[in-house]
Amino acid sequence: MDKITVIATASGRIDKVLVAVLATTTTPLSRTKIQELITARQVEVNDQVVHQNYLVQKGETIIVTLPPVVPTELVPMTVPLTVLYEDDMLLVIDKPNNLVVHPAPGHTNDTLVNVLIARSKAWSTVSGELRPGIVHRIDRQTTGTLIIAKNDFIHQQLQEQIQTKQLQRRYLALVHGNIVENRAKIDAPIGRDLHDRKKMVVTAKNSKKAVTNILVIERFNDYTYIECELETGRTHQIRAHLKYINHPIVGDPLYGMSVDKQEPFGQYLHAYQLTFIHPITKLPITVSAALPVEFENKLIALRAKG
Repeated sequence: MDKITVIATASGRIDKVLVAVLATTTTPLSRTKIQELITARQVEVNDQVVHQNYLVQKGETIIVTLPPVVPTELVPMTVPLTVLYEDDMLLVIDKPNNLVVHPAPGHTNDTLVNVLIARSKAWSTVSGELRPGIVHRIDRQTTGTLIIAKNDFIHQQLQEQIQTKQLQRRYLALVHGNIVENRAKIDAPIGRDLHDRKKMVVTAKNSKKAVTNILVIERFNDYTYIECELETGRTHQIRAHLKYINHPIVGDPLYGMSVDKQEPFGQYLHAYQLTFIHPITKLPITVSAALPVEFENKLIALRAKG
């Protein structure tokens, strides 16, 4: 990522000061863009991440981290998709492991979006030209159910269901250690890790409410097989919450143990069930995705050990 370092030429709110300072450089930015960067924790003053209302003082050093440029032209990619449900309005797929949902730095033309545009041009546009049809996302190594909208009305209706918790998402996960309780609720706010921007952590600073419900399905010697139901949908929520309670997901390369980075399958986290109200028929629909073979085999091996 590129960084811009400037010295505040006046005192005032950080976004206003930055607009004025950057206007005289080769990288002028709009106030809206600057506010987006502040929200994304990409603006620091004197090596400290700042919030929208921060009052910068004349002479302070400001560092702005700019995200890498992502190509705006999508290249179709033909990859077979497992369709779990489809009609004229929407599509639910079983996302395979190691498939990024939409273009991002480092993954510009090998994503689910590239597969979707090879399949059809009729997707919603609400999330922008680089995310046609994408209502919500799951991580690269998370497998399972993902809903995709074919027009903007359906997209907006589904987003509203996520906000009002009518759209329910359940996950299956294999975690390290034995979770003692049969049921548990993790109610802990999540925000960006100040020391590693790739990570999310439980923190009281610049965080948002996050709630994950856990149900234990099966216990093994050193592992627990659980179901997770989201009440909120924060970035890396399940992964960060399970790390927080010292039961990280097996195979998680970012939040797991050192041995997890050598796990060939990756993280054992599967979005197995999606329930929503169809925006047109108003009928409830539940779609489920079977566990990947590698996940099922892992459970079989653990059961064999006793």
